[in-house]
Amino acid sequence: MYVVTGATGQLGRLAVESLLAEVPAAEVAVAVRSAEKAADLAARGVSVRVVDYDRPESLAGAFAAGDRVLFISGSEVGRRLPQHQAVVEAAKAAGVALLAYTSIQGAATFALADEHRATEAMILASGLPYVFLRNGWYTENYLGDVAGTVERGIVLGSAGEGRVATAPRGDYAEAAVAALTGDATNETYELSGDTAWSLGELAAELAQASGRPVEHRNVAPAEHLAALVGAGLPEGFAGALVDVDAGIARGELAGTPGDLARLIGRPTVPLAESVRAAVGA
Repeated sequence: MYVVTGATGQLGRLAVESLLAEVPAAEVAVAVRSAEKAADLAARGVSVRVVDYDRPESLAGAFAAGDRVLFISGSEVGRRLPQHQAVVEAAKAAGVALLAYTSIQGAATFALADEHRATEAMILASGLPYVFLRNGWYTENYLGDVAGTVERGIVLGSAGEGRVATAPRGDYAEAAVAALTGDATNETYELSGDTAWSLGELAAELAQASGRPVEHRNVAPAEHLAALVGAGLPEGFAGALVDVDAGIARGELAGTPGDLARLIGRPTVPLAESVRAAVGA
């Protein structure tokens, strides 16, 4: 059985769809917090297992011997270590055949990477067969408010001329399924888009796609933080994003080793294509 955790999240949904394109629904299970949110998957023949990362006892029936598990990391930064430990322990107790974990690029030293590194260490210590899917940044991270960005005419950041090799979530989801259904074990994939770009280049793509002037404005980290908080982001999360920009300025998300394209068997979706789609929507 193939099991996808966090299957009703943004990446999880895409991974399940990619998986269902490869294997029958009877061979797919999802481990989710809300059965209601997965009702559409159940209607298609997918087995739904209700779990909660915060309640280790709920994970007792999540996995079975021989399962191949796509372990999508938790989204609650600062709480992920005990949550992930519960998943790893449940997977080990069940005797799963593979634990494929969505991690972060190995070059990252910013704070958001800490829990991922610690989780990788947990998995290695467990002795389970593993695949580490070290995901880079999603292109969607920059396109969530395209209309607002175009209206303001400003792409604001504190990464300077730092470059980031993004790909859409769909590419990462396809790669995860390729690893989950493939033969490789105890492998680490450094996943990123084929081409790294700067915020200045993003601004130029937005201007071209929208037909309106958009410029990149680089600011000091403190000003960037104030702008994000002023836009309504919680200060802790805003601080994490500013910290990531510092990592981008250091080149930590610019690597293009090509693992993602090799796993999905095609080039990754270019920034310009994603921008055109987002502006058109």
